Order: sequence, then structure tokens, then C-alpha cells
Amino acid sequence: MLQPRDTPSRERRELGGLWSFRADLSPGRDAGFAQRWYRRPLRQTGPVIDMPVPASFNDITQDPSLENYIGWVWYEKEVLLPLRWLRGEPAPRVVLRFGSAHYYSIVWVNGVQVVEHEGGHLPFEADISSVVQGSPGTLCRITVALNNTLTPHTLPPGSIQYMTDKSRYPKNYFVQNIRFDFFNYAGIHRPVVLYTTPAAYIDDITVTTTSSDSVGTVQYQVSVVGSTANSLSLSLRDQEGKVVATGDGPVGELKVLNPNLWWPYLMHENPGYLYSLEVQMQAQVGGALLEDVYTLPVGIRTVHVTSTQFLINGRPFYFHGVNKHEDADIRGKGLDWPLIVKDFNLLRWLGANSFRTSHYPYAEEIMDLCDAYGIVVIDESPGVGIKLPESFGNKSLQHHLAVMEELVRRDKNRPSVVMWSVANEPASELPPAAHYFKTVIAHTKALDPSRPVTFVTDANYALDHGAPYVDVICVNSYFSWYHDPGHLEVIPLQLTAQFENWYKTYQKPIIQSEYGADSVPGLHSDPPMMFTEEYQQAMLREYHSVFDKKRKEYVIGELIWNFADFMTNQGTTRVLGNKKGIFTRQRQPKAAAFVLRDRYWKIANESSCLPPVITSHSLFLK
Repeated sequence: MLQPRDTPSRERRELGGLWSFRADLSPGRDAGFAQRWYRRPLRQTGPVIDMPVPASFNDITQDPSLENYIGWVWYEKEVLLPLRWLRGEPAPRVVLRFGSAHYYSIVWVNGVQVVEHEGGHLPFEADISSVVQGSPGTLCRITVALNNTLTPHTLPPGSIQYMTDKSRYPKNYFVQNIRFDFFNYAGIHRPVVLYTTPAAYIDDITVTTTSSDSVGTVQYQVSVVGSTANSLSLSLRDQEGKVVATGDGPVGELKVLNPNLWWPYLMHENPGYLYSLEVQMQAQVGGALLEDVYTLPVGIRTVHVTSTQFLINGRPFYFHGVNKHEDADIRGKGLDWPLIVKDFNLLRWLGANSFRTSHYPYAEEIMDLCDAYGIVVIDESPGVGIKLPESFGNKSLQHHLAVMEELVRRDKNRPSVVMWSVANEPASELPPAAHYFKTVIAHTKALDPSRPVTFVTDANYALDHGAPYVDVICVNSYFSWYHDPGHLEVIPLQLTAQFENWYKTYQKPIIQSEYGADSVPGLHSDPPMMFTEEYQQAMLREYHSVFDKKRKEYVIGELIWNFADFMTNQGTTRVLGNKKGIFTRQRQPKAAAFVLRDRYWKIANESSCLPPVITSHSLFLK
């Protein structure tokens, strides 16, 4: 699926702003369908409120029932379309696209259903040409019904629990149970756009890259829809606009002499180098000559995994990075450009070269900046909380396979994405996990043979049924926090044993994919005690001492949990969310941020081929 872009042949219109919104408060949450709210303007069905898009709806109002609402909500937006989108021989194709909406979506245009989609973190779209071009006038009324209910077969899974004790709960009272530690924000979380293409158009582009002996190779495959009689020409341009290679036809390869390779941040003086691949199509349709143009950013780089190393462009790469969440005050998981830019500035200030998209695919806008800045990404599916036996059944498996197809199709061309992660902390000790993860990992490798595949485990090394199928072991552990809380002295022994057990069993490189401790900003204690900033610092230093020994052998990375504090369900162990961030939810540094910054810049100076001393300012801004 190509990301919508403005080109000489395509137009794009963003539909962000205020939408009409109504939650279905009927006992069965089904009044909207019974009364066909999609058949008329939403304001005519009952009370509506303004709702910003993109944003989660949970924290926008002062209504606590909306904060924890489970069920169907309804959105609506009315827009006027340009006449040029509705006329012509042939008329252009008009597409409605959602960057993401959590979780299950049904979309109508002018009362006509155009698409359904399951999943809360990946884009979906519908060709609405026949609907809008067949309607009188230029008004386009977009109605979205959105349900955030999670079941044992969704990704992520969950379950609905009905409280039947009438002495304790009101009639029809239920709660959503989840098995992951972040808030189940819901809403239209990413941009909604209308865009056009010619009636015959470039539907998809796939690129893979290699380099050797001062020659870079870009292998490409282009698919066209709407015409079998067409011609394709391709031009690869460098950042100065110079054409460095050309080609034609739907399949081929482009050769680049002395290419500028795509390098990670802090691994090269010019990280994140992107070429522009311009694809031009001409097609004869109904006597008319149609042209379509699409430009795709391309980074030339290679990825290879050995039993002890992770190689990018043939050089050892060490992940010193973070885990993140799409999470912020008020907007929840809604796309927010100021926050995105702030986070990338903090990542580079920190000296982080990588992050994992814990625990779901992140917005395309975030991924664009990873490509441009050279931030390496472990791209993770929403397979978090797969704990129940029924979540390993065929229904769940088939959905997981479909999600991986959507994820790979979206991010396959991104140089920043160096590995796929199919799940986080599943119950991989259960016997059904063997077939489940063997199938999901094999499917992902078939979709994209060019990248390694992993999943993130917290299971016992001897009982993990999924580990034999991954290329890299990613393990989470919280010694002296969830295990032996308060006992920092056990970390060296337990962490060393963890690494040695996993490597001895599987002979695969290891990433410490999570570790950390909660700290409440401004809470202090000496000697360090749990939840203080000093304890978080001390825990990090204990882990780091072991990392420094094992990264000389087979440990290839460390990703702190977490980049910033984030919201969770309320509970007795959560004070306004999870406090394991090295930054607050408002992106202010805790003491641990400075510990990590010193460490990451030290590692960068040791491992890079840059001038002898890198400062945090010399490469911070490109």
C-alpha cells in the first residue's frame, strides 16, 4: 500500500480537525445500527459533540464514562469535493484512507458502506469514486462506526467480563479485561485523507537493495492497476536531484556507482541518506492517454545476522535505544506533530540509535522521520497480551497472518526497518505456541526474505516454544523490580545467567529488549529505594555492567523500558500510569535520562568510524 503523496498526477486532502461524534450508550451498544445512523447526518440522530481527529476520544471530555467507554462510537465529517475530482473522461479515482482507527471500523460515504477493517494500528482505504461521482452535488458525508472491544481473537487480545452480582453492580455492567500494560485508547488516531489517482495508476512498488564493490543495486517491482497496455520508466535521483540510474518496465534493477549508503544515526557522518525513486506510468484508457507519477524514498543498505552479530552494510551494529509508546496527555494515541518532533530531538540528544515500536506499528509519519534521521527500527505487530490458550487457535492465527501482511506491505520499503517483531511477551511456554509462532514467523519471512524476524519473550529459556524459529533472541527481564523487588545486588548474577542460558541453548545473538524500573519524578532516597529516581539510576548501572561484558560476545543491543511515562489502566501498582520512563509523560528528563545519555554517547564513540570524539551536538542536527 503506497503512502498518499502529492505528485504531478495526484492530489491529497487531509480531513483533520473537528468531526461530529456520538457514543452509542444503548445497553447493547447497537442503537446506531438499528436506527441506521449512517443514513442521515449524525446530528439528526441525537446529541453530538465535537471530536478532534486525529486523537483518542477517551481524555477529550470531562465525562468519566467516555474515558473508559467500550463499544460502538460514531464519527462524521462533511466535506465538499472539487469538481475536477468528479468529472472527466475517464474521471479520476477518488480514495478515502485512514491512517488507523482503533479497533474495528465500518465506513459509509453518503450512506453507502465502502469498507470494513479490523485492527487498530494500520492503514485501510476504499475507492469511493463510484459513490461520490454518482451523487448529485459535491457534498461528501463520511460516517465511521468504531468499536474498541477486544476479544481473545483480536490483536491485541482481551475479553469482556459481565458482572452479574446485582448487589454490587448495576444492570448490564461489564468491563474490558486486557493483558497488556498500557491504556486501551480508542478513536481515529491517525490522519484521514482523500486522495486522487488517474483511472489507471501505480498501485504498488517493492524495492530491495544490496551493495558490494562500490556498486549499489536497487531491485524493483511495480504493479499497475486499470490498464494492461502501459509503459513504465524509473529514475533514481540523489539528494541534489541528479539522476544516478534509470530503468523501465515493471521489474528490474538499478545500479548506482559509489552509492551513498543508508547508515544509522551515529554510525556515519551522513546518516539516513535517501535517494528518490520516481516512477512514471503512461497508459491508454478509453482513447485517453493517462499519466501517473509516484516518488518513493529509497535507502541503499543491507542487513545480515550471524550467531553473534547484527550487521548493517557489513559492519557490526549495536542497538542502544529505547522502547516507546504512542501516548501523550489529552490526545492519547492521536498523531501529534509537536510531540513527534520533540521525541526525535530527545532521541538524538540521548544518543539513541534505535527503538522498538512497542507494542504495535507506529504512524507512517514517525517512520518517515526514522528513515530520514537514520533511527533504526524493530517493527512490531500488535501481538501483545497473547496469553490465553484460545488466543493460539486458528481464528487468531489467521488474523495474525493477515496483520503481518498489512504491516509488511506498509513498511517493506523502509531502510530504517531492520527486523520484524511478531509479538511481545506471549505465553510461549504453552504447547500451541510452537505451531503458532513457527507459522507466523515463516509467513513473515515469506512476505519479506530480506529481514530477520523475532518476537519478544519473557519466558523461561528452556520452555519457550517460539524461540527456535527466530533469528535474534529478544528477552525482557526486570530483576530487582518484578523479581526480587528492591534487591539490586542480585542483578549481576541473574542477568549473566539469563544471557548464558539463552545463548547456550540457541546460539543466536541477544537483545535485552526491555529492562527498567518505575520512578516518580522528584521522589528521592539514599540509599536508593524503589520508585525513587536514585533506584532507577542504580538499576540501570547494574544492568549496564553486565551488558558491557556480554556485548563483547553475543549481546547485540539494549533497549530501555521506557522512553517516557505512559498511561495504563488504573490499579494499585500504577500511579497515573507506568512510571518507567526516563522522561516524564511531558518529556522532561528524570535523573536516569542523564545516566543513559552518558552511556549511549560513550558507546557511540567506541563503536563508530567517525572522528575520534563525537559530541552530542556534532551530529544532533542534520
